[in-house]
Amino acid sequence: MAKATLEQWRMFKAVVEHGGFAGASAAVFKSQSTVHHAVQKLEAALQVKLLEVKGRKAYLTESGKLILRRAEFLIDEASKIESVAETLSEGVESTLKIAVDEVFPQHLLYQALAHINELYPLVKIELIESVLTGANELLTNAAADLAISSIPIYGINCHTLCNIQFLAVAHASHPLHQRSEPLTFRELKLHRQIVVRDSATQTSQDEGWLGADMRWTVSHLRNSIDMVSQNFGYAWLPSEQIQTHLKNNTLKPLNLEQGTTRTLKLYLMCTDNDRLGPVGQAFTQQLLSLCNNEQN
Repeated sequence: MAKATLEQWRMFKAVVEHGGFAGASAAVFKSQSTVHHAVQKLEAALQVKLLEVKGRKAYLTESGKLILRRAEFLIDEASKIESVAETLSEGVESTLKIAVDEVFPQHLLYQALAHINELYPLVKIELIESVLTGANELLTNAAADLAISSIPIYGINCHTLCNIQFLAVAHASHPLHQRSEPLTFRELKLHRQIVVRDSATQTSQDEGWLGADMRWTVSHLRNSIDMVSQNFGYAWLPSEQIQTHLKNNTLKPLNLEQGTTRTLKLYLMCTDNDRLGPVGQAFTQQLLSLCNNEQN
């Protein structure tokens, strides 16, 4: 039998977060005496002093700091259990939000969505285009149920989808194509590079080699392709998305000493697979199957 209740742990955490019993009282919608009594019962049950009150402020003891770290994990897990139960009780989810890195092959995405439409025609699908860590941020902030990203998040459900090949290219008439010898990165620095900006707002990183002194930064991959196709600069672009430009010789691969091609691995992620409803589960299974068949 547990010595403390989940409600007591939540009140204890609220006191710490709000700096005292008055602030905690307002946050948890309980009287100040109720919150104070709950913490006292918690300390008595554990036989450990958790807080020291100085004036109107409550401070964690050293033991309290250790206990709080464990309590936060307990509270978080309880919240997840409640979310899973809510999902199960509601049945089929009404909306599925998917954050997708722009480099992911669209034909695979559309095939997976077509499959979902057949199974659940009334479900709303929200696709959110992202770049680099943008999908991660949306998933972490619960703005997306699933995320397709090139940067895996440690500690959550993460499935490998596919590898994307990038090719260093420029317009066929670009000066970089006039040299017969392989190009060095030093020579690349003398020309404009088109870079795709990370769509994350909190932590971001731009896409590609960033050594160029002249650089234009854009928000979407399609802008980068358009600019390179119109001879505004060079870039590393997904080879699958520029096949038409390569076949009609609008774009040509750069003759680099090294690094002409590079490979990016994409992942499908969700924070908790148990919290996905049947639509999210079906989409995950179908997309993994499509990617697996594509590679075999």
